[in-house]
Amino acid sequence: MARPDGRQPDQLRPVTLTRKWSIHPEGSVLVEFGDTRVLCTASVTEGVPRWRKGSGLGWVTAEYSMLPRATTTRSDRESVKGRIGGRTHEISRLIGRSLRACIDLKALGENSVVLDCDVLQADGGTRTAAITGAYVALYDAVTWLGERKALAGKPEKVMHRSVAAVSVGIIGGEPRLDLNYAEDVTADVDMNVVCTGDGDFVEVQGTGEAGVFARDQLDALLDLGVLGCMELTEAQRKALS
Repeated sequence: MARPDGRQPDQLRPVTLTRKWSIHPEGSVLVEFGDTRVLCTASVTEGVPRWRKGSGLGWVTAEYSMLPRATTTRSDRESVKGRIGGRTHEISRLIGRSLRACIDLKALGENSVVLDCDVLQADGGTRTAAITGAYVALYDAVTWLGERKALAGKPEKVMHRSVAAVSVGIIGGEPRLDLNYAEDVTADVDMNVVCTGDGDFVEVQGTGEAGVFARDQLDALLDLGVLGCMELTEAQRKALS
């Protein structure tokens, strides 16, 4: 089966990471996975949440949201609804967990970084694009702290590994990398893979949307996910160089 955009099964969409897209945050990145575009900002505050004070540890957390017309039809703003949806909570927590895997919170000192990931345009893979872009924004925020001698450790120790994420799935029996929306809604198996720059796993979320999947299919998807994350790691490195 040909992919909607003509890519090979193991091919990422065009990836762009534009640093310093916003002038105010300590770190900001516009990340583009094909037609999916997410603005990731990293905001630094001195101090940590009350429950963490006196620990000597910093804190990194994330919030995720979508513009009302990021998709094909307009959605109401969650602020107008008066509550945050379950999907939004889930993705926010995923981004936070993923980014805490790449940072030494003790070396960060009692500083906090909030990562805001706002989807400007959605075409599948918004959470994986958010994680990939948020890493670069976080790196810039930590560098900002280091330049002001505000870290408890060396900057290179604070950000001791990189993190990237990509979606994979099975469509018509074929494993595919980096699904766009048209593929995502028809996938028999849908999975998000979060990896370090060394190829170790931070988190794997996989679901048999139209039934079950076999161990060899799982292995194929994990291999494809690692391949994609390594390419994204290289894109992050180039953006930061």
